[in-house]
This record gives sequence, structure tokens and C-alpha cells, in this order.
Amino acid sequence: MRSATLLTICTLSALLLVARGSEKPSAAPPPVVAVGVAAASDLIRSGGHRYLDVRTEEEFRSGHVEDSLNVPYLFFTSQGREKNPKFIAQVAAGFDKEDNIVVGCKSGVRSELACADLMAAGFRNVKNIEGGYTAWVESGLAVKKSQAQDEL
Repeated sequence: MRSATLLTICTLSALLLVARGSEKPSAAPPPVVAVGVAAASDLIRSGGHRYLDVRTEEEFRSGHVEDSLNVPYLFFTSQGREKNPKFIAQVAAGFDKEDNIVVGCKSGVRSELACADLMAAGFRNVKNIEGGYTAWVESGLAVKKSQAQDEL
């Protein structure tokens, strides 16, 4: 009786291992879509996309794309860079998960990380701006400066 129970347990264990091995691995997340600044500008001007600026509030105040929403992805602290723990919730307060969003930072690195996090949170239509705000300005595209900047 004991060997029959042991045989049954071994058989069930083997079947379980085979069944687990046949499971498909979870799909890798889709890659972040990147667009150049000219394409990003066209998307925004067409009215189908909105600009999410993930730079710090200080960077944003120094100049930004007109009608953009600023939600910092990282904070620069005395301890170094810290990820904004409320980033997804703050973005969700300004955007629906189906909205078309172009995401920019200073150079395109933070915004790529932000896009990946947004996609993992269920935002479906996000695009990273290659070169970020720096490339936007260098391309001569319109920006809005703070009042203090305009007076200098």
C-alpha cells in the first residue's frame, strides 16, 4: 500500500513538472516606441497626441513645450536620484490609459524609462521623444519660457 501511494505521488509530481514545462513563458513587454522631435511635433499639432514632460519641476519652469503636462519621473535629492513613487497615479490623473501620449525629458533617457513604466501600468499609446527637450529646442520648435526667463 505504501509503495502504491509513493508511486502515485511520484507520477503526479512528474505530470506536474511536464505540465509546467509546457507552459508558454510570459511575453516580453513591447519595446518603447521612439519618435523624432519633428514627428512628435506633428503628432501634437494634429491634436491627436498630448505632451507629457517628465523632467523635474525646476527643469520644466525653465522652459517647456506649450500645453504640456509636467509629472516628474525622478527627483534629484541630496541622496541622489529618486523615482517619483506617485508617478503612475499622477499621470493617470491627467491622462486616460487609451490617450495618445508623447513623453519627453531632457535627453530621452528618463522619458524612455517612464514610457516603459506607463506601458507596464496599462497605458497603451505612449511614445518616447528621441533626444528629449534638448533636441526639441535645437530643432527650433516652439517652447514656452517662464515670465522670468522672457524678461531676461
